[in-house]
This record gives sequence, structure tokens and C-alpha cells, in this order.
Amino acid sequence: MLGLGSILGTGVFVSISFAIPMTGPATILAIAVAAAVATCNGLSSAQLAANHAVSGGTYEYGYRWLRPELGFLAGWMFLCAKSASAATAALGFSGYALHSAGLDVFTYLTPVSLITVVALTILVLSGLRRSNRANSIIVCMTLTALLIFVLAGLPAAIRSGMQHLKPFFNPTSEPATWFGFFEASAFMFVAYTGYGRIATMGEEIRNPQKNIPRAMIGTLTVSMLIYTSVAYVGIASLGADQFGLDHSKPVAPLERVAGQFSQRGIQGVVCVGAMTAMIGVLLNLILGLSRVVLAMGRRGDLPPVLAKLNRQGTTPYLAVILVAILIGGLVFVGDPKTTWSFSAFTVLIYYSLTNAAALRLSKAERLYSPIVSWIGLLACLFLAFCIETKIWLLGSALLLLGLLWHAVAKRLTRRRSAKDMGV
Repeated sequence: MLGLGSILGTGVFVSISFAIPMTGPATILAIAVAAAVATCNGLSSAQLAANHAVSGGTYEYGYRWLRPELGFLAGWMFLCAKSASAATAALGFSGYALHSAGLDVFTYLTPVSLITVVALTILVLSGLRRSNRANSIIVCMTLTALLIFVLAGLPAAIRSGMQHLKPFFNPTSEPATWFGFFEASAFMFVAYTGYGRIATMGEEIRNPQKNIPRAMIGTLTVSMLIYTSVAYVGIASLGADQFGLDHSKPVAPLERVAGQFSQRGIQGVVCVGAMTAMIGVLLNLILGLSRVVLAMGRRGDLPPVLAKLNRQGTTPYLAVILVAILIGGLVFVGDPKTTWSFSAFTVLIYYSLTNAAALRLSKAERLYSPIVSWIGLLACLFLAFCIETKIWLLGSALLLLGLLWHAVAKRLTRRRSAKDMGV
């Protein structure tokens, strides 16, 4: 439930429609390819978490099995990736809310998204936590909305036969190429990455060697079935050109598609499920990101002041504010496809480091063949550079900026330590 609560949100309600213009009905296959890569990464994460059951994910694994610079880089890429995912969730929530209210999406999308980020930040600063019970309720509401969407559209999909699935590789906005297919796979990969939340909670899971791998595999399997069902029903019933999202259509693809089904009331159910899921994802990301900033501040990888807690000692308030500023800045991009693209590149680099760390496990520590981690590593690096050129250039620049900051922070930490010792 924890994994599904972190995965089911922006990925299923928004990102499928981003992939369709790149490769058409073959998005269904791209979902499976992304799931295979995510499974390799999940198994690498599971091995690492089982051997080093601490909160922090690849940020901690990089420090233990790789180098401090690579551990920092994992944390840095995680902040970039998940801030972009959070911005996409805020934009996606606003798109569904505005579309259902009949307001102009393109006029109000950014302001409403910023208000949403501010409101949730205030809730987090007040001490709000996302409990397991709340997470389970959100997951159940999301699954119910998606099940109703699939059942409502399935008759039309069956009636159409294979009509809307031919030709299979048929982009709606650009020439058909394998490059477009792999870019769609990279987009869909991001939709699975919430499973890492299971690994980052390693300290709180009973019997991690057994339960973390089982939870990850189960989460990825259920998620792939859901994504495939939604993509098939949407494309087979109406066609890729109706399901795909471009700049001329509101940012509420599933609600828009549901509005064309014969059954009444489906739109409202999908809208409620989408908004609930994306609010849950956004809240989860603000909480998770602020704790990563807290950990990096304590280690000196970020300014130590970010590790300060409130008077009650429960909330890293400066870290929460910094995370909100990062998400808000990305919201100003105003285009969920751009923020999702940026998230795709940075999260693929993050999981490249995960696989690299798993390859350093000893034979006694390893749960699976190193071939799994090699496939994950090479696939992540390949897909990362299938993203639009300007996005991976920007991501690479931020990667280098992070390494430069780490070198400066390390030097400042040494000076501070020397001063404290009176040297």
C-alpha cells in the first residue's frame, strides 16, 4: 500500500498521455519496457535496502558502497527529480480541478498550482503527517476510480477491435522512430519510481530482507497491470489522437476521455480519484524531500542550517520551506510535460547510481544475479539520454553544479571542523 500510494498519481492520470504523441498505441509496449527496467532497479534497491536498512535510499547506499561524491550526487538528483515530480503533481491536480470546474486551464493553471503547494507546505509545517491509514484510503479511492474508468471504457474498446491500435507505432505529433518509443519508455519509467519509497523506509519495515523485495515486486506488478489497462482502454476505445496530450488540450486527460464514454458520471469519479491521488503524492513528496534535505544538512552536504527543527523537534521547517521554493519554482514552468521530462532524466541518473551501488555488493550480500543490476544500469543510462536534448543538457549542467557545490561544502566542513578543534 505504501508503494502504490507513492506510485499511483501523476503517472497514471497524466503521464500516459505525454507518451502517446511520441509513439502512439505502442505506448502500451513502452509501459511494459519501463516496468522491466523498473523491476531491475527495484531488485537492486531491494538488495541494498535488505543489507543496509536505513532511511535515505541511494543517498546512503552511495556513501556506503560507492564514493561520497556519488552518494551526494544521488541525493542531489533525488531532490531535482522529485521536486520536478511534485511540480507535475501540482500542475496535474490543478488541471483536473480547473477542467471539472469549467474554468480556463491555461489561464489559471500556474496560480492554482502555486496555491496548492503553499497550502500543503503550511499543513506540513503545522505538523501534518501522511499516516498509513490515510495512505490506504487514498490508494483505495484511486484504484476505485481507475477500475470504474477501465470498466466504463472496456465495451467501446472491445467493439472497436484493433481499429485504433493500427498501425501500432503511430505517433500523433512527430515521425515514427525508435527514439520516440524509447523516450516514451523513459517517460513511463518515472511513473513507476515511487517504489523507491519502500527502500527509503528500510528502518521501519519488519524483516526487510524478505518483505522489501516482495513489496517492490508486488507494487510494480499491480502498477503495470493498472497502467496497461488504462492505456489500452483509452487508446482502443477512442484512438491515440484523442487520448494523447498536447498544448491545445486541457491537462486532465483521463477526465477528458471519460467524458466521451456513454455512461454518465464517470468524469466526476475520475476527477475525484485523480485530485485525491495527486494531492496525496504531492504531500508525500514534500514530506519525503524535506527529510532528505534534513539528512544532507546534518551530513554537511547542504548548509547545516537546513537541519534545524522546530521548537517541538518534529519538523525540519527550513528544509520544508526550501523544498516548497524548489517545487514552486518548477511550477512556474507552467508545462507539466517539461517538468515530467526533467524528472525523467534526473531520476534515471539516480537509479543508475542505485544499480552501480548494487554491483558493489559482495557475493554474501547479493540476493540476485549481478546481471539484473547491469541491465538496470545500462537501461537507465540509455533511456536518460533519449529524453529531449535541451532537458538532458540542463540536467547534466545541474549534475556538474551539484558536484561543484559538494567540493565547496566539503572544504567548508573541513575548515569548520579544524576551527572547532582549535587547529
